[in-house]
Amino acid sequence: MKCNQWTVALIGAGLVSLPAVMHAEEQVNQVLTALSATTLSGYVNTAAHWVPGTGKTTAAYSYGGFTPDAPGQKDDGFNLNNIDLTLSKPLGEEPWSAGYKAELWFGPDANALANNSLGINSSDFNIKQAYVELGVPIGNTLDLKLGVWDTIIGYEVGNAGDNPNYTRSWGYTIEPTQHTGLLANYKVCDVLSIAGGIANTWDSRINGRMPAESMKTYLGSITLTAPESLGALKGATLTVGAIDGRPTGGTSPDRTSIYVGATIPTPITGLAFGAAWDHLNLDDKAGVSTHDTDVYGAYVVYKATEKLALNFRGEYVHWGDLPGLSSAGGIDPFSPGDEVLGLTATVDYSLWKNVVSRLEYRWDHDLKDQKHFGAGTKDNDHLLALNVIYKF
Repeated sequence: MKCNQWTVALIGAGLVSLPAVMHAEEQVNQVLTALSATTLSGYVNTAAHWVPGTGKTTAAYSYGGFTPDAPGQKDDGFNLNNIDLTLSKPLGEEPWSAGYKAELWFGPDANALANNSLGINSSDFNIKQAYVELGVPIGNTLDLKLGVWDTIIGYEVGNAGDNPNYTRSWGYTIEPTQHTGLLANYKVCDVLSIAGGIANTWDSRINGRMPAESMKTYLGSITLTAPESLGALKGATLTVGAIDGRPTGGTSPDRTSIYVGATIPTPITGLAFGAAWDHLNLDDKAGVSTHDTDVYGAYVVYKATEKLALNFRGEYVHWGDLPGLSSAGGIDPFSPGDEVLGLTATVDYSLWKNVVSRLEYRWDHDLKDQKHFGAGTKDNDHLLALNVIYKF
C-alpha cells in the first residue's frame, strides 16, 4: 500500500490508524470497480457583458437574463452562467447493452431551465437530463431512453459551448427544451436516422401531467446525411421534426412545433452554411388567438485556422401568441404581429486547451418601431459579450 504525505502525517500523529487506511482503500477500490464504466464530464460557463448606453437590455431570448421585475440582469458586469456536471455510461457494443446519463446544472441559468417540477425555481440548481438508456438488438440496435431527455428539434442545443454562437437564437427560445417520457432513436443506415417518442407534456416540466391520462405529447424527426458520393456535400444534414401536445395542466390549446434545419459544407475548406425554420402553431380554442410564430435563421461558420473560427447568425421573427412561453418569467415582451431582426457575429479563438473563448456582438431590432427593447424604451438592443467556458 502506498500512502501520500498527508496520510503518513496523520498516521504519525495517531489520528488515523494504518488498518483504517487500508480498509478505506479497499472500499474505494470496490467503488471504483463498480463505476469503472462511468464517465464524469461537464463545463464551467462564464461571461462578461457590456451594453452600450444606459438603457437595460430586454434579452428575452433563452438564458438572456430577462425577468419582468429586473430586466438586464446580466448587463454591464461579470456573470457565472452555469456549471454542468454529467455522469454517464454509453451503450456498449454487446447485445442488450444498457447505460444512463445524469446531467445537472448549477448557477443562475439553472433557474431559467423551465423544467422544475414545481414550476418555480430560484435554487440555482436543476436537472437537465436524467435517463436510463437501453439497447435493443434489432438491426443496427434500437436506442431507447426513458426519463428526462433533450428535445429532438432545433438547430441549437442547451449547452452553450456546443453552439456556434454564445447567446441563444430566437428559434431556440420558442422551442421546448426537455421532455419526460420515452424516446426511441434508430439509425436505418449511414444516410437515414429516425427518432420518435411520447412524453407527458409539450413543455419541459419534469413529471408534468395532463388532466386526462390519454392526453400525451408526440414527437418525431427524420435526419438525412449526405454520403461520400456527393463529393463536396459529403456530411451535409437535413432534419425535419415535429412535436404536438399541450403544456403541463393542459389549459392552453394544443401546440405544434415544426422544425426544418440543414447544415451544408462547401468546397471551401472550413466554410459551411446552415439554415433553420421554427414554426409554432396554437390550435383553435375559444377565447384564445391562434397567431403563429415563425423564426427563420441563417448561419455561416468559417474555421479560418486550427484555432480561429468566425461564426455569423441572422434571424427574422414574426411573433404570434406565446402565453408564458419565453424565458421572461411567464410574461412575453412581444405582441402578435411584432417583427424582429436579429444579427449575431462571433469570433472564436482557441488559445487555451479545453477552453472555449469567444467575443460576440449581438444586435436585435424592432422592425415595427414599437420599442419592445430596452425594457420598453427603444427599438434596438446591443450587446458585446466575452464568453469563456472550460470543458472537462
